[in-house]
Amino acid sequence: MMIRTNLEHIGEAIDFASYKEEVARIDRSIKERTGKGSDFLGWVDQADEYLKSEELPRLIETGKRLRENYEVLVVCGIGGSYLGARAAIEALTGTLPKKGIDVLWLGETFDPTYISRALAYLKDKKFCVNVISKSGTTTETALSFRLLRNLLEERDGKEAARKAIVATTDGKKGALLTLSRQEGYETFVLPGDIGGRYSVQTAVGLLPMAAMGIDVMALLNGSKDAAKEYREPDVTKNEAYKYAVCRHHLYEKGKKVELFCTYLPTLVQLTEWWKQLFGESEGKEGKSLFPASACFSTDLHSLGQFIQEGSQIFFETILHLEKPEEDLPIPGDKDDLDGLNYLAGKPLSFVQERAFRGVLEAHAEGAGIPNIVLEMERMDAYSLGYLFYFFEKACAMSAYLNGVNPFDQPGVEVYKRNMFRLLGKPGF
Repeated sequence: MMIRTNLEHIGEAIDFASYKEEVARIDRSIKERTGKGSDFLGWVDQADEYLKSEELPRLIETGKRLRENYEVLVVCGIGGSYLGARAAIEALTGTLPKKGIDVLWLGETFDPTYISRALAYLKDKKFCVNVISKSGTTTETALSFRLLRNLLEERDGKEAARKAIVATTDGKKGALLTLSRQEGYETFVLPGDIGGRYSVQTAVGLLPMAAMGIDVMALLNGSKDAAKEYREPDVTKNEAYKYAVCRHHLYEKGKKVELFCTYLPTLVQLTEWWKQLFGESEGKEGKSLFPASACFSTDLHSLGQFIQEGSQIFFETILHLEKPEEDLPIPGDKDDLDGLNYLAGKPLSFVQERAFRGVLEAHAEGAGIPNIVLEMERMDAYSLGYLFYFFEKACAMSAYLNGVNPFDQPGVEVYKRNMFRLLGKPGF
């Protein structure tokens, strides 16, 4: 079992037997593709299918070409078009500047200062661009890509720009596909039956990962194996469904917020990906939990007081990794002015683990806050692929338990229509 849903700290027993029939019915609708939004269930078997595809070897080779020939990879996308890749890259390679090719994120903001400074930084760098958009008309991404493309063409010429730009887009239609064919950009496909927030195991997430040297085959194999494990319809045997049912149970009991917590700064972007996955999938018809996140122990020095004694509107989900990728011993000091010699010789992981246990005791037992603990042994490409799929399957089940379509996002269009009208876009 790669991921264990530990429910020992939620403060009450859940009657999973009462959910069995409904969970099994939803599971059948996912397998048979008969539920709401069933046209967007391509992610269910995506990893297995992509491992057999002709595109995957080309993607790995393209990632190698970009890594070996450029100083900076600019990933130009927004929402699901970049959050999964960023989560994986930071989880597996860290947040510090990289040796070899580095990564820069654009296309997710209108902020003129940020974009201007990013372009100024790139003027003296040999950079490549992976532009990611199913339509090619998403405003934030399209604006940044136009500026990046102009910079490349004016500085290096159209032929060099053509080699430096790779597009991930719809395989059959759209403005970005049309432009790519006109200009001769290499392209990769975002399948039409997979929405952006479920696309991390497609070229959307995999190409940036490959360019950064991540083992995408291992990640896909992790997701493939998770798909096999989480085909189990029995909620008492399916860890992803247990998590979904527990979330639904706590929501029905009056909890309004789920606080997803990690103890690793390298997983902060994973929590951002998780927030989009659950927020955009479930937040409809006046229903669902509000997905929030925190990084401990850092955020205990800002949110700790509220969590311990504030309004009880939330529960916590903790992602707990048992083994760090790296560790180091705590040195002794002859003066011991900081009073830390009692820890001398122990590894930092010992302190991290005891902090986790102490916080869990304070929050779950002391404050009575339900705590779900998702237990994993370590974080590597295989286990991250497993974790991505765990959350995707749990999210689909959770949204269906609420009676909403997990795969549409009609509310997102409201601000866009208003923005286009205020910008004076024709037709608005």
